[in-house]
Amino acid sequence: MSTGQLGMENPVLRARCPVQEQRARWERKRACTARELLETERRYQEQLGLVATYFVGILRAKGTLRPPERQALFGPWELIYSASQELLPYLEGGHWGQGLEGFCPHLDLYTQFAANAEKSRTTLQEQLKKSKRFRRFVRLQEGRPEFGGLRLQDLLPLPLQRLQQYENLVVALAENTSPNSPDHQQLTRAARLISETSQRVHTIGQKQKNDQHLRRVQALLSGRQAKGLISGRWFLRQGWLLVVPPSGKPRPRMFFLFSDVLLMAKPRPALHLLQPGTFVCRALYPMAQCQLHKVFGHSGGPCGGLLSLSFPHETLLLMSTDQEELVHWYRSLTLAISSQKN
Repeated sequence: MSTGQLGMENPVLRARCPVQEQRARWERKRACTARELLETERRYQEQLGLVATYFVGILRAKGTLRPPERQALFGPWELIYSASQELLPYLEGGHWGQGLEGFCPHLDLYTQFAANAEKSRTTLQEQLKKSKRFRRFVRLQEGRPEFGGLRLQDLLPLPLQRLQQYENLVVALAENTSPNSPDHQQLTRAARLISETSQRVHTIGQKQKNDQHLRRVQALLSGRQAKGLISGRWFLRQGWLLVVPPSGKPRPRMFFLFSDVLLMAKPRPALHLLQPGTFVCRALYPMAQCQLHKVFGHSGGPCGGLLSLSFPHETLLLMSTDQEELVHWYRSLTLAISSQKN
């Protein structure tokens, strides 16, 4: 072949290179993601098996915990373990699409596990506190070399952590699989179902955290009018602010901000006979009727600032000597107001 002929073919070859390079990059990413999914699944299944064998199985055999307590602590752990045992051989054989498609019907187990997560944490704390027998058993099992220093409380969140890994890895696997590949459709569907489950689990987790905040705040509020005052609300922020009156000195008050209301509370005396360290609700302000302005505190300096909250029948002037704290309050109040107008 002459030099002239080679020169004529080079542009064609160069035109094909970018496409070939892109395909090669996809294949490398796919291979890397598939390898990571396989290796992490092996480790995940090993850890699931440790808990299933040395905790769930032995607790069942010994009767250390009653069945309701054991169920509350571990939820559908053994079923999640079985689902991983079904999935792993497909991954080891390179049948990614088929394996993940068969795994998707088990995703509801992760939603159930998430819904039980708060109950699991409280059950573990309660049993460790009140049962010497259970406490000794947990310490003995955690001391086994197979656990590598991991404690039961470290392992209990494992399925929820793995679900997030599933989402990241399976989405990446689907994105780097050619549309012409025989398992592209299976992987795309699996990625969508896993992402939807991950979102549901995230929502459940957010609600559980909010419920924790509500219980904590409810415990801080005393008096008959405080009962049920915050039920069903979404907690955003709490902290001390100075209320600036038309005349006189600013008064420190504790504020609790929820998605729909701002609650102002006054501390009970430290030497109160019945409820020291709690707060009495003094006012409840609806955020849907609030107009928020910064009076000063725009410069970002160290001198704090002043916020004006206008309501139909009252205007609150709230001051903080901490500029950063004021900025956080302004953002949280803005979020609450905008959520009521949407």
